[in-house]
Amino acid sequence: MSDQQKDTLGKFRETLHKISSYNEALGVLYWDLRTGAPRKGMDTRSEAIGALSGDMFKLSTSPELGEWLSRLEEDDIYESLSEIDRKLVDETRKEYDRSVKIPPKLYEEYVVLASQSESKWEEAKAENDYAGFQPYLEKVIQYTNQFIDLWGAKETRYDTLLDQYEPGMTVKELDGVFGGLRSELVYLSAKIAASPHQPDTSFLRQKYDKAAQKDFSLYILKQMGYDFDAGRLDESAHPFATGLNPGDVRITTRYLEDDVTSALFGTIHEGGHALYEQNISRSLVGTPLCTGTSMGIHESQSRFWENVIGRSRPFWNRYFGELQARFPGQLDVSVDGFYRGNNTVAPSLIRIEADELTYNLHIIIRYEMEKLIFNEGAKAAELPELWNAKYKEYLGVEPASYADGVMQDVHWSGGAFGYFPSYSLGNMYAAQFAVAMEREMPEMWTKVGAGELHPIKDWLTERIYQYGKLRTPSELIKNVTGEPLNPQYLVQYLTKKYTDIYKL
Repeated sequence: MSDQQKDTLGKFRETLHKISSYNEALGVLYWDLRTGAPRKGMDTRSEAIGALSGDMFKLSTSPELGEWLSRLEEDDIYESLSEIDRKLVDETRKEYDRSVKIPPKLYEEYVVLASQSESKWEEAKAENDYAGFQPYLEKVIQYTNQFIDLWGAKETRYDTLLDQYEPGMTVKELDGVFGGLRSELVYLSAKIAASPHQPDTSFLRQKYDKAAQKDFSLYILKQMGYDFDAGRLDESAHPFATGLNPGDVRITTRYLEDDVTSALFGTIHEGGHALYEQNISRSLVGTPLCTGTSMGIHESQSRFWENVIGRSRPFWNRYFGELQARFPGQLDVSVDGFYRGNNTVAPSLIRIEADELTYNLHIIIRYEMEKLIFNEGAKAAELPELWNAKYKEYLGVEPASYADGVMQDVHWSGGAFGYFPSYSLGNMYAAQFAVAMEREMPEMWTKVGAGELHPIKDWLTERIYQYGKLRTPSELIKNVTGEPLNPQYLVQYLTKKYTDIYKL
């Protein structure tokens, strides 16, 4: 590589590092906004976020960056690049070609709107005020449609949004996957509902001390291998994880005094996201590759830790006694009774509190709602009624409030349309990864039962975490499991688990 080519590569990487620095600063501002910033400062904070985002956007769409990309894509240079640099060129080209179509002023306006909308959602949800939130949602949808027009719609308008979160995923493929999954889950749900062996859940309906819940959540995070020198646990209206860099990955949870496990499983879920971000190779720091390869793969890690590990019988054989000790006299039930009581299947209204099986129906509802919005033109004013009708059809329940219905999730307020399918894809990936882990680590469940969770984290680090975005989702699942994504592993996992619990 000539000195001139090295200079081009150096300027290219320096710009990407600067963009990464903007992202980290913005991540801190977002985290603060969602965890404790004074309400009276939220509008000004949103404007600051918009201004910084605008500057970052201009940098990421600059003519100079486009010129450097073109030079680095020339055959004689591209072939001489390292694996990391080639991937950086490919990823940056994809984002550059998308972003350069968006006028910087429009992007800055949207970022300010999204930040204000999330804050309004939090306030409106607490007051069950959809009418107050609706104008913000209408604008977010309007801007998103403008972006689709500028990007150019793929096979459907919604395909364009899906690709942002799960590269290569299409409505056609998801319709097939979700259609088959839905029929299998409905059949299994019916068998479970008819079983005479329904678990007792009465012990869960008590008041549980919030401080003791937090103490146990912190303990389990440490057991998982979450590095508190590289992260922290806070409280927010909706649990989330923020990866600023591998040395600073923060998570939040939400404590409910009448539910001893909601915050715990929420914490484990976000802890799974955090373990991914904390264990990405340091060689990728300061580049756009220093993050999960897709939201489906990212959700596979949160769902793997929360459900495959955290809701397993071996896990509770080890940790139930310690949970009991934190709530003296309240958990007067056997470990098997606790395990079964926390793995019940029943239709519910709230996605983040749903059981493993019906959770996927919550996702399918949101997927179908988003298709209606962007492919069929459904309006914000119509969404509560459409939402309630689908819940009644798919789960046999109907929300009595907006807060328990169309306003329960933060995603739409911030414009994250196309994200929801990632959760069910994550369940599928997680089940497939678990089979590969069991095959390669026959003592896996013995280790979980002994509280040895670090070997689990190490296996995931070696095969998934370290690569960040260096491998595509399809490459990763094939490399780790030996085959493409196969939804049947999730069906088999759920069938085996609930056949045991409900004695089907």
